Amino acid sequence: MGAVNKVFFAIVVLLGCGASAVRAQESHLQPVSGQRPSSAATGELPTTPEALVAGRHLFVSHCSFCHGPNGEGGKGPTLAQPSLPRATDDVVLQKIIKSGLPGTEMPGSRLDPGQIKSIAAFVRSLGRRPLEIVPGDAARGAQLYATRGACATCHTLRGHGGAIGPDLGGVGLRRSAAFLRRALVEPGAEVPREFSAWRSDVSLPRNFLFVRAVPKQGESVAGVRVNEDTFSIQVRDLGGRVHSFFKAELAELHKDWGVSPMPPYGGTFTAAELDDVVAFLVSLRREK
Repeated sequence: MGAVNKVFFAIVVLLGCGASAVRAQESHLQPVSGQRPSSAATGELPTTPEALVAGRHLFVSHCSFCHGPNGEGGKGPTLAQPSLPRATDDVVLQKIIKSGLPGTEMPGSRLDPGQIKSIAAFVRSLGRRPLEIVPGDAARGAQLYATRGACATCHTLRGHGGAIGPDLGGVGLRRSAAFLRRALVEPGAEVPREFSAWRSDVSLPRNFLFVRAVPKQGESVAGVRVNEDTFSIQVRDLGGRVHSFFKAELAELHKDWGVSPMPPYGGTFTAAELDDVVAFLVSLRREK
């Protein structure tokens, strides 16, 4: 073989080897035909039984204190529902788990992305579970709510009622039956306490808080905080009137964490009647 032919042959061999190397690298980077990329690569939530078991363990360790071991709700809202009002998609759900929700008692976490995905996958699986079944007659509970309970004096439902207590539209989605019963029997037990993440110079209007404002001039006002910022606070008194104060005008501002103006109903209703009222509240699964 001549010198020119030898050089040409060597070039062909080198080019062939380079092409083979490129093809090998591409085959390593691309998924095998018929296989999907992993959930970690696509951002999708894992759905394997192993991933859901791992997510359940993490959920029980980090989330069940507020949301219940099966997402049935408690101090935090019910997660065992087909759709979550705040977590409109999987990306938002993971962001909430990671960063928390400002203005609420939902804190952020230091979990790694894989753990957050596992928890989010488990939370989504809760929405496929049957709705909570409770004893009691919801129809009788509705009558008790409207008459002997006088609940509409403070709570709004379907656009009617007072505004002292939280709106009860959709409360059956947000709260478990156990939470609702405790709230009826011992209202103060389920009112949020002050927590370490609270900053008094930041407006957190979603936190229920009973306050007493004592102005330097004029009468004191006791009621529920409507809104608050660095310089002012708005309070709704028990008659439903809203009062606005500049903090500089106040001699005292008492924040009564864990206090509820709602009376306990353990002595008002029998055990069976409490079952009925709870059944009615659990049945409220629409916001309006």
